[in-house]
Amino acid sequence: MNEIKNKKSTNMRRTILTLSACLCLSFIAFGQSDKEAVEATLMDYMDGTSKGQVARIKRAFTETAALYSVNPDGSQRRLPIAEYIGYFKEGQARDRVGKIISIDIVNNAAHAKVEIVSGNTKFTDYMLLLKLKDGWKIINKSFTREAIR
Repeated sequence: MNEIKNKKSTNMRRTILTLSACLCLSFIAFGQSDKEAVEATLMDYMDGTSKGQVARIKRAFTETAALYSVNPDGSQRRLPIAEYIGYFKEGQARDRVGKIISIDIVNNAAHAKVEIVSGNTKFTDYMLLLKLKDGWKIINKSFTREAIR
């Protein structure tokens, strides 16, 4: 009788451990796929702007996104995304090398830090992203620049 109880108890523990492991793995997989999707959006932005791939730039941002920075006089500058995209010509590569510094995701919102080196200038971009029905999109970007040697 005790042998039967021990077997049932062992089987129950195995089942609970298996279910727990599956649940943990599904949470990890969900987080990784969101992170990969955010990285893909950021790569669309970085590669699109460096390789002159306008469709990729458009795919990375929402139509209502804007870029924010500080003018030399200390006032805020707001650049609508359509105007920014207009600076890039299809197939016209630029001397820009980007890298993702950090990503933080909570549910359907994220922020990311990206650095882009272009010539003697380093841009630091802070991106706000949302997970919309068509995937992760950059809704706003604030940035600064500094001279490097």
